Amino acid sequence: MRILKAKDYLEMSRKAANLIAAQVIMKPDCVLGLATGSTPIGLYQQLIQGYQQGDLDFSQVRTANLDEYKGLTRENDQSYYYFMHQNLFKSINVKEENTNIPDGTVADSAAECARYDEVIRALGGVDLQLLGLGHNGHIGFNEPADSFAKGTHCVDLTESTIEANKRFFASADDVPRQAYTMGIQTIMGARKILVVVNGEAKADIVQKAFFGPVTPQVPASILQFHPDVTLVGDEAALSKIN
Repeated sequence: MRILKAKDYLEMSRKAANLIAAQVIMKPDCVLGLATGSTPIGLYQQLIQGYQQGDLDFSQVRTANLDEYKGLTRENDQSYYYFMHQNLFKSINVKEENTNIPDGTVADSAAECARYDEVIRALGGVDLQLLGLGHNGHIGFNEPADSFAKGTHCVDLTESTIEANKRFFASADDVPRQAYTMGIQTIMGARKILVVVNGEAKADIVQKAFFGPVTPQVPASILQFHPDVTLVGDEAALSKIN
């Protein structure tokens, strides 16, 4: 695992965006696994800037997002479909048909999970998977559990995740209680993994996930077994590791 320390959020975003940009330049038709949340917004802004300056071309890139809330339509401003279009897709030349996000409106969980796993297989797998890190160690919506989930599945969100996400909604009662997410096996199948973290509040879980025991109670700890992981964090998030 490589660890890249950044001075602050802006530098973290630049360093992470440079790694994604290098992937796109080296393989113009690459498959990018993308994440949502507040942490990746800065790196998405950097990628948009690279495109606008003529340094990046996303016309052949395919994407597969980690997750989506169950029950939210694409038009809902808290859906991850909406998030990706607002924060990245509408500002670059990626083709709509080359973007893939679980469909939160599908009530049949088994059918939607099977469909999304087939989408990823048909893409040939993910070349570079971007991940954030939850305060409880979740990646995607893979929450602490007794075992590592394999493929795409529907998960009941923990109270800590609902609490962390309620800032995006009118109230905690409006946060969906379930979500579709790529499984750990799917994430681990990516050829490269890029994890971005920032802020002092993430320092404890960074230490636990990457330097503690590997356990499904800390889902991100499984990344210790992946052969090509890069962790990019600011000084505050990396303050408890050497």
